[in-house]
Amino acid sequence: MPSENLRWKTLEGLKNSPKGQVTFDPYWSERGEHILAGCKETLSLSSHSAVILEQIDSKSLHKSSFLDSSSADSEESPASVSCSASTADLNGKLITLSSAPSLKDQQKDISGLLPKLNVLQAVSDETRDESPEADISEVSSPSPPPAISLLSPKAMEMAGRIIRFEEDQREKAKMALRERQAKQEKLVESVASDKLEHLKRFEELRELKQRQEFQSIRDMMDRETKEIMGRHEKLKEEQRHRIKIQNLRLRELEQQRLREVEQEKQRQAEGRERLRSLNSIQEEILQINQLLELSGQTGSDLPAASLASYSSRGNQLCSQVSEVVRKTAEGEFPSLEDMTVAERALCDMRLAIRQMEEEAARVREKKKKEQEQEEERRKQEAMQAQQEAQKKAEQAAKEKAQKKGLQNSAEESTMKWYKELQDSAARCTQSFEQLSTPKDPQTKKLKLELQKAATIPVSQISTNSGSQLREIFDKIDKLLSGRAVVSGGKSVSASQHPQGLEFVGCKLAEKFVKQGEEEVASHHEAAFPIAVVASGIWELHPQVGDLILAHLHKKCPYAVPHYPPMKDGTSVEEYQKILGYRVDDSGVEGQDSFLKRMSGMIRLYAAVIQLRWPYGTKQGAVSHGLNHGWRWLAQMLNMEPLADITATLLFDFLEVCGNALMKQYQGQFWKLILLLKDEYFPRIEAVTSSGQMGSVIRLKQFLETSLQSRQISPPKGQLSSTFWRS
Repeated sequence: MPSENLRWKTLEGLKNSPKGQVTFDPYWSERGEHILAGCKETLSLSSHSAVILEQIDSKSLHKSSFLDSSSADSEESPASVSCSASTADLNGKLITLSSAPSLKDQQKDISGLLPKLNVLQAVSDETRDESPEADISEVSSPSPPPAISLLSPKAMEMAGRIIRFEEDQREKAKMALRERQAKQEKLVESVASDKLEHLKRFEELRELKQRQEFQSIRDMMDRETKEIMGRHEKLKEEQRHRIKIQNLRLRELEQQRLREVEQEKQRQAEGRERLRSLNSIQEEILQINQLLELSGQTGSDLPAASLASYSSRGNQLCSQVSEVVRKTAEGEFPSLEDMTVAERALCDMRLAIRQMEEEAARVREKKKKEQEQEEERRKQEAMQAQQEAQKKAEQAAKEKAQKKGLQNSAEESTMKWYKELQDSAARCTQSFEQLSTPKDPQTKKLKLELQKAATIPVSQISTNSGSQLREIFDKIDKLLSGRAVVSGGKSVSASQHPQGLEFVGCKLAEKFVKQGEEEVASHHEAAFPIAVVASGIWELHPQVGDLILAHLHKKCPYAVPHYPPMKDGTSVEEYQKILGYRVDDSGVEGQDSFLKRMSGMIRLYAAVIQLRWPYGTKQGAVSHGLNHGWRWLAQMLNMEPLADITATLLFDFLEVCGNALMKQYQGQFWKLILLLKDEYFPRIEAVTSSGQMGSVIRLKQFLETSLQSRQISPPKGQLSSTFWRS
């Protein structure tokens, strides 16, 4: 029994040894593991090795056990000995198995035993499953295990042969495996070398293809680069060509611009030269015209008709030149046609003055012979005309005396003011008598220069632009202030002579009135630019304004208003001159011409009283403003109307100044207009003949339209704010 206990202890020790814990995994090759991956430690038998021993040739063991049991009594000692021997042999085999000479041999033995051990382990597991209670009793019981019979010698021999056969088979398998492994390694090496060669060839082919592709790409890029360079060169060439063409065009344009600039400079120079020539022509024509007027005023030997024709011809030529100058005042230079017209006018003016001088010489010779006869004849005719005029005046006075409510003459205050102005003008004329009748050539030359400096700027007043009016105004203001001005390319000053300022003021006043008499009579819109300059001069130089009024009253007494009576001893011609008619050797001027001149002067007066110089510095009301216009209108309605002249002057005055009076006096103005239409207008119709109804009809239509609309339109040609910005 001790041997059985020792056997179980030996098996338990082998079971607990590291070799007994070795496990076999049949799937190690599928996972790619090494066959000895889990055998790095010392190999030992499994804990189930006892079961292996129990299962080895179980039939023999059962037979042996049966034999032993039948002869237990007789063979108890040998059995024990045999058991001891068999146990010693088994232990020797187990010791031989457990003590392998080398790790490699142990691995080989274990690899052969592992399948059997697994089978035995499975059988053991099955037996354990079948008898769990026995296992539990064996493990839990502290008593020794039951007795197991040992194999017989024949069985042991058979087991040894089996083991030896298995070892032989294992060696053959190992040899076959080694050969197979060697073949496999050679095959792998050959396949690897072939694949390596194939890989090399593939790499070479790939490199060749890459080089070819790279070469083709580089060739294509070279071609594209060449094409791009070619296109670039073409573009460069086209660009250079375009730049060349553009430079040529720019050069041509620059040359053309320079030519145009030169032409413009030349045109400007020629235009300025023509303008200077035109100004000199105008100046010479005005001088000749002034000589014609002076010859008419100083009593030339020519007949009045000739003087009038020469004067009208001179005025016509001056108007032609003024038209040309008016065109150039818009900022343009005179054209060749304008210069031709001006030069032709100058030639005609020179021819006219030469013809006048020749005719004057002939007339002087003729007058010397016929002077006495002409004087006697004129005296007789004058006496007869005087007698007839006196009779008519007496009859008219009687008829006027029969009428009630109206005056035959102006008020005493008005007449006093009128006489004071005339006396002041007479004193002013006497103050420069030495300059007006010069004896030395230098004074005579100065007189002409001062006269041109005073009259030419007034002749240049037009409705072109406000800046031009301001230049003219400044020039006149400088002249009246004694400062030097440029006239005809020469510098002249009124302070060069003691009587220069009075002379310049008187000539300037005469020229303003003459512009109203001629220019405004022909062009009604011209009244406003002339009037605004006159108003500005009047504001800065009041003595010039008084002279303007004096000359206006002298040429147009209806501007006072004043109807001069015919005095005893006054000839008809003298009386007609007092009334404003032009009288010469050819007779009295026509009624239409007379009304036209009176209309121009009254329009100028109506414009002056309502305008004020926009750049003036003085504050307050003007010295001669709308209040004088109201006084003039009221006094006209308090005086008996005259045929034709009263209707003409009332219409012209109201057309120019009616809008300003309406805004100033409002309701009172409309009362006065209603009085004019209802009470005064029938008197005008009563003294007007059927052949003089034109002015009466115009006045009637104006009054009716104004009263119906209760509005009077601003006059045509009135200066606006935009005019002064031009």
